[in-house]
Amino acid sequence: MRSALLLAGVALVAPAPAADSDFTPLFDGKSTAGWTFLVKADKDGKKADPKDTWSVADGVLRCTGKPNGCVVTEKAYGDYVLKLKWRFPADGKGGNSGVLLHAQDEKVWPTSVEAQLFSGRAGDFWLITPPDVKLEVDPKRQDPKQARHYFRMETKESPEKKLGEWNEYEITCKGGDITLVVNGVKVNEGKNGNLTKGRIALQSEGAPVEFKDIVLKPLK
Repeated sequence: MRSALLLAGVALVAPAPAADSDFTPLFDGKSTAGWTFLVKADKDGKKADPKDTWSVADGVLRCTGKPNGCVVTEKAYGDYVLKLKWRFPADGKGGNSGVLLHAQDEKVWPTSVEAQLFSGRAGDFWLITPPDVKLEVDPKRQDPKQARHYFRMETKESPEKKLGEWNEYEITCKGGDITLVVNGVKVNEGKNGNLTKGRIALQSEGAPVEFKDIVLKPLK
């Protein structure tokens, strides 16, 4: 009995692991330092000032959604766990955006694998674009209308929170494998992709959206 009590006491005082201690911020909450911009030109070939699309306030990276484009890390990354939070306005109808992984070039939608943020479909995969981008995903979840689109796994309830509330993405990239977790629920995975390293981008795609707490942990 005494041994059991001693063991219980040890368990109570044992320090909990620091889960996020190995994560490094990619967004400092004050500026877009470490990021650059890709902006779609208008019909006359002019590009809008990205500062009219992307801004920072109160630790939040804000996007108006117009024009189409991306904010993209200056550095390339491979083999990592990426965490970030996003939300669409509570008074809106949701909208579209995405996290682009292993971005390879300077196109408005760079060659990459998109972890979807579209309201109601967060956790879907989009390949931008085959045949330059390959990823093995369960063919049963391939969109019959868009071959480069793969639906997330079926869950009893939607993993997404109500509009206006913060959602959290956890994305693990290891070699050519990618796993997507939305609010603690595993929603998708792809294997043996041909892209294993690249920059990370956040899309401006027609709707206001906000991001914060963008952190990355390298995998050894």
